[in-house]
Amino acid sequence: MQPALISVERLSIEFGSRRVVDDVGFALLPGKTLCIAGESGSGKSLASLAIMGLLPNEASVPGGAIVFDGRDLLSLSDPEMQPLRGKQIGMIFQEPMTSLNPLMTVGQQLEETLQRHEPFDRRARRMRVVEMLDAVKFTQVEKRLKQYPHELSGGMRQRVMIAMAMLCKPRVLIADEPTTALDVTIQAQILQLMRELQREFNTSVLLITHDMGVVAEMADDVVVMNQGRIEERAPAAQLFHAPRAAYTRKLLAAVPVLGSAPPIAPVEHAEPLLSVNRLTVRFPVRREGFSPRRQVFAVDNVTFDLWPGETLGIVGESGCGKSSLGKALMNMVPFEGSARLAGQELNGLRGDALNAVRQEIQMVFQDPYAALNPRQSVFELVGEPMLIHQRMRGEERRARVGQLLEQVGLPAGVMDRYPHQFSGGQRQRICIARALALNPRLIIADESVSALDVSVQAQVLALLEALRGEYRLSYVFISHDMAVVERICHRVAVLFAGRIVEIGPRDQVLHHPRHPYTRRLLSAVPMPDVSQKRDFHSLLTDMARPDPIKPLGWQSPPQQFTDYGNGHLAAC
Repeated sequence: MQPALISVERLSIEFGSRRVVDDVGFALLPGKTLCIAGESGSGKSLASLAIMGLLPNEASVPGGAIVFDGRDLLSLSDPEMQPLRGKQIGMIFQEPMTSLNPLMTVGQQLEETLQRHEPFDRRARRMRVVEMLDAVKFTQVEKRLKQYPHELSGGMRQRVMIAMAMLCKPRVLIADEPTTALDVTIQAQILQLMRELQREFNTSVLLITHDMGVVAEMADDVVVMNQGRIEERAPAAQLFHAPRAAYTRKLLAAVPVLGSAPPIAPVEHAEPLLSVNRLTVRFPVRREGFSPRRQVFAVDNVTFDLWPGETLGIVGESGCGKSSLGKALMNMVPFEGSARLAGQELNGLRGDALNAVRQEIQMVFQDPYAALNPRQSVFELVGEPMLIHQRMRGEERRARVGQLLEQVGLPAGVMDRYPHQFSGGQRQRICIARALALNPRLIIADESVSALDVSVQAQVLALLEALRGEYRLSYVFISHDMAVVERICHRVAVLFAGRIVEIGPRDQVLHHPRHPYTRRLLSAVPMPDVSQKRDFHSLLTDMARPDPIKPLGWQSPPQQFTDYGNGHLAAC
């Protein structure tokens, strides 16, 4: 057996008197991928931060060792660790937008890494940066070097993080949830990219994730953690085919698998609750010199109906227009066309008329921590809609907030706490309680479970479904996770380049897709099974898509659909 490149031996980490990592040990072998899997709060990210010497100041290490190149990393001072970070051990952090400096261009940030570790002149640094951006499949490299992080998509920012981590060709790459909240095709591209770089540079990868589909795709060996302790250590094939720990079996059972969702009862089609007709969202493009004015079509001529008590899934890759569509329905961005809620036209509403209709339509956002004001208590957050719309005051409002919290599975006694005192799943429940405060008829859920652990995700989905049945709510459920969509949606609409290319009943769209783009999306879904691997080659080949940037005044031609029966339509 090969000697370990990094050996973590009986590591423990404490915050005050609370032990959050307890007697953890594992070994990372040269050229191999070790996955640390587990739910939020299991301690997996803290173990990786300890390797990098980046634990918070409040953390203490009462015992253990981390051996790399014959040295215990825990015994090194920060100045001694600095030459190792980036040069010998690279790290991809979970959220690239918070890890990249918003005041520096992509080129400046990449060159800064080389400046610290390599004796290159400016020209050599630029050549290495361009070479690495080519390696991570960046297009228009010279243009991208001058851009800032906010000008890039989520997938492109993650590629910048990978390029930065690999610039000095480190022997170890730590990837902390590198594909969380990315759509399935971008996720597949990022994972394949990591594989190629691993082969090219013989890098050992420590991959931290709660996505068991990613574990099955990437891992040679797996460590499963729960509440700071290791539940199971095994080769990937053994862990998936014959898991020994009860917790591992529970984790695998909670993973939504495409094709395993139970039947869902249809809803009555009387009068639609929401009618959307040729809805279009355009954003202006900055002019260069005397060039003609142009616009980006984020959403282009989208038409659909939503019935009372129905859940419509909106799926597609990043940049396809899903979130822009949801924001348009909330009147958060201007749009053209028509959107009628129970006969009330939403386009152009302002002031009191908009406030009145907001009682009927609410939104649950992707990131619950960003959606909740950290300075307000749960009582203030959930009770705020009632205060704004002058529904309730004083003790009556407090009683209603307690009732709402209990409806979403939280005790009423937590209403005086603040968002940072809750887990991600609990914060999302608070967001759902807030959305329910005014008894709306329609809720737009924008990637509302994408960043949650699988067991918490299952609980939130069950909650949404129970609330739908109890209050006859309708949902526009925006997601990139096809297995989650299958679990909760009656119908599915597939967006591609701002347009619906396929729409119909859940089972027909997901199991008998007609449009090539829908088939591509479904082929990209990761499976928690080591014997089923995705075809990365086909996923790395981009589909031809129309240019979303059009001259000012451009009007897109109406789409032509083929009807496959039972309301199943696919673009010709």
